[in-house]
Amino acid sequence: MIRIAAAGDVHFDRKSHNRFSQHFHNLKDKADFLLLAGDLTQTGHPEEMKVLANDLRKCPIPMIAVLGNHDYHVDQVEQVTQILTDVGVTVLEGSSIILNVGHYKVGVAGAKGFGGGFVGASGSDFGEPEMKSFMRHSKNHARHLENVIKEMEADYKIVLLHYSPTAQTLVGEKKEIYPFLGSYYLAEAIDYGKADIAFHGHAHGGVERGETPGGCPVRNVAQPVIRHAYNIYTLQRTHKNLIQEESALSLES
Repeated sequence: MIRIAAAGDVHFDRKSHNRFSQHFHNLKDKADFLLLAGDLTQTGHPEEMKVLANDLRKCPIPMIAVLGNHDYHVDQVEQVTQILTDVGVTVLEGSSIILNVGHYKVGVAGAKGFGGGFVGASGSDFGEPEMKSFMRHSKNHARHLENVIKEMEADYKIVLLHYSPTAQTLVGEKKEIYPFLGSYYLAEAIDYGKADIAFHGHAHGGVERGETPGGCPVRNVAQPVIRHAYNIYTLQRTHKNLIQEESALSLES
């Protein structure tokens, strides 16, 4: 049995001290590792990330993160990544990590992802150079992720994203912004890579549960959606994957 704590869009600023760490009590008894699905800061400023990193120092389990669009805003990606790495967080971007959990090898493939839209309402690799560049970036990003997933040798394959791979978890958001919230290319990567479950954030007004066209469960763990510091997900493989969810401590505003 694999126990996962997951959250996204914590949006730390310079005054967010102890907002996350107060919920780490007994976390080691509840989960095997913590996934952070991007938008960890408000603007990606190193001082904001230092506040979060100070909280994460107190986390008793392995931590794996991807960055979100907010974390890229002030172009300090290398600096904020190093701040997280210094406190033991594994930051993934088109890369993976294998964790040993009991008798199982658990692979986590992570990437920020990108927009582009979904079948029937997506951009096209046609026309102006700017549009072609946008969609080619999205497609190439996803194809690289697909290869990363395929190459993992693990009993369980988990995908960690910021952008959504399915419109199902975007229900509640304005449809006009769906192309900026995710891409069906990411779903193709997940399905062709044969992942067991995927987590994302970004869609504050969406819903928690969805799946890819190939049937892979997808969970939107943005804090405005789950309304907790994190949710706990338990994976156990029998004749098919069983996924159980439970809420963790409520997040104080």
